[in-house]
Amino acid sequence: MILVLRRGLEDSQVAQVYEHLTNLGLAGQSVRSGQHTLIVLQDDAGQLPTHFFSQVESVERVLRLQSRCPLAINRGSVSIKFPGGAVIGGGTPIAIAGPCSVEGQVQTMHLAKQVQAAGASLLRGGAYKPRTSPYDFQGLGLEALHYLREAKEATGMPVVSEVMSPEQVERAEPFVDMYQIGSRNMYSYELLKEVGRSRIPVLLKRAMSATIDEFLQAAEYIMSEGNLQVVFCERGIRTFETHTRNTLDLSAVAALKSMTNLPVIVDPSHATGRREMIRPMSRAAIACGADGLIVEVHDDPCKAVSDGAQAITPAALRDVIADMHAISNVVKACDNGFALDDRPAMVSLALPRDCRPTGVTERS
Repeated sequence: MILVLRRGLEDSQVAQVYEHLTNLGLAGQSVRSGQHTLIVLQDDAGQLPTHFFSQVESVERVLRLQSRCPLAINRGSVSIKFPGGAVIGGGTPIAIAGPCSVEGQVQTMHLAKQVQAAGASLLRGGAYKPRTSPYDFQGLGLEALHYLREAKEATGMPVVSEVMSPEQVERAEPFVDMYQIGSRNMYSYELLKEVGRSRIPVLLKRAMSATIDEFLQAAEYIMSEGNLQVVFCERGIRTFETHTRNTLDLSAVAALKSMTNLPVIVDPSHATGRREMIRPMSRAAIACGADGLIVEVHDDPCKAVSDGAQAITPAALRDVIADMHAISNVVKACDNGFALDDRPAMVSLALPRDCRPTGVTERS
């Protein structure tokens, strides 16, 4: 249940609502959204009549919800806007690109300029690295965040970087424009609450064994603390298959898009673990409705200190982004119902040459 409070209430009036809930044996969490204050009841109030709440003076209306994720599911149209004009969920797909790990000042600046020239809208870079082995490179930490901020100042690109603990959230805040919650930390509820208390957008990656319902509830943890700027990221799940690093579950993209209006992007790098598969999986992601991609890029992948096998070059990124926009345009044309006779010509003109089957020629 959600209580929508009247606008312009004093703190004392909001406190009276909480006192009423306490008398009923209930607890709630307040969330501010624009000019509205919402109180999300954390206990089951299904057996209590609606007038127990609607007759409270400060309550404007009462929303009874069956969903366990009332904030994440079935919200109005959502787009996440960044300084400089980048938008996730605005109808045009975007690319987030950069190195798996920040390796140094020169490398970070060089790659930032290259991915921007290739068409990326946001810069990603790992400062704190969760690694399976304690002996693998763990990231440069605060030093890396300084390098990312310098790259942002030089290019104007917003920065996305992962935080792994509640303590790192405050430490990273001056340097990043978007927190990333990695797959291993999707179940770290104290971390989710901490980024929820911030007002910086959050890129939430699906845990490698998480169900879609668990994915949605992880977002609910963030949003119930007041931060409604959440972007889902499908990055592959663990299955019996060993040919790829993970199995890219594109059905999750379609499912999430049908259940929530929060943006959904895809990480083909972690999903496949193989650079030769990044481009085809990126095409498929956009075709099924993803709002963008997050891709690992390195100027010399063979020398990358982490995950070099799944990193692509800036030149390859340029091709991925060209595909992304071309396929997005075709999908939009399909949604708008272009005439059947126009379809072969439109597809031929819209897609790069190597997207077409062998033997297909351009029509005049």
